[in-house]
Amino acid sequence: MLRKFRVDIVRLKTDFCITKMMDIHSLNWEATYETLNQKGFAILPKVLSPAECQHLAGLYGDCGLYRATINMKRYRFGVGEYKYFSYPLPPVIQVLREMFYSPLCGLANDWMHQLDIKTDFPHHHRDLILQCRDNNQMRPTPLMLRYETGGFNTLHQDLYGDVYFPFQIIFVLTQPGRDHVGGELILTEQIPRAQSKAAVLQPNQGDALILTTNFRPAMGARGYYRSKMKHGVSEVKSGVRYSLGIIFHDAA
Repeated sequence: MLRKFRVDIVRLKTDFCITKMMDIHSLNWEATYETLNQKGFAILPKVLSPAECQHLAGLYGDCGLYRATINMKRYRFGVGEYKYFSYPLPPVIQVLREMFYSPLCGLANDWMHQLDIKTDFPHHHRDLILQCRDNNQMRPTPLMLRYETGGFNTLHQDLYGDVYFPFQIIFVLTQPGRDHVGGELILTEQIPRAQSKAAVLQPNQGDALILTTNFRPAMGARGYYRSKMKHGVSEVKSGVRYSLGIIFHDAA
């Protein structure tokens, strides 16, 4: 049973507040589960309003919210910049993290069972964070990403330690074709004894992309196997692209 999350007013460090009632039951989870099983990713349209996207993108300049700023070019991750939020997370980030964990943890456990992995994810997100702390993974991983013209992100996975949740979410905060050109999301899936398969996605502002952090269970001749996946961002041709990443496990 999915829990109902009611967010009447979420106040951030500014005077802005979100005054809507969130109900994750309104999302088409059955179709989402089916797509995640088949492809390892799924798009939830219009999860955030334009005003919410604009406000979240505006948080990028508030240095007091973040524990680290990463220059991608310096580490050869691409060209651009991202910032990891620090604890305590801004309330809206905490709500999104907890709200989307619950409907995903059941499918996560199904995947572990299909792949014969001895992992049982707890129903409550706070208990996953306790598991992370027991493994010295104590640094929060939700992050904001910013790409200017020429920016891109190489193919990668967001694992951070031995404890990792098999799903993460990318919220698109700017509108392709208006705020920026290019910057498509690229996902690749490793095919046994063949070249990798690629998917190119261009979600709209406010959409949420759920994707696997590592692999998905795929059916083969001898049962399920781990089909490894990576993701990245293609080059931004013009404009500025912002996104919010919600990763459910913490980093070592």
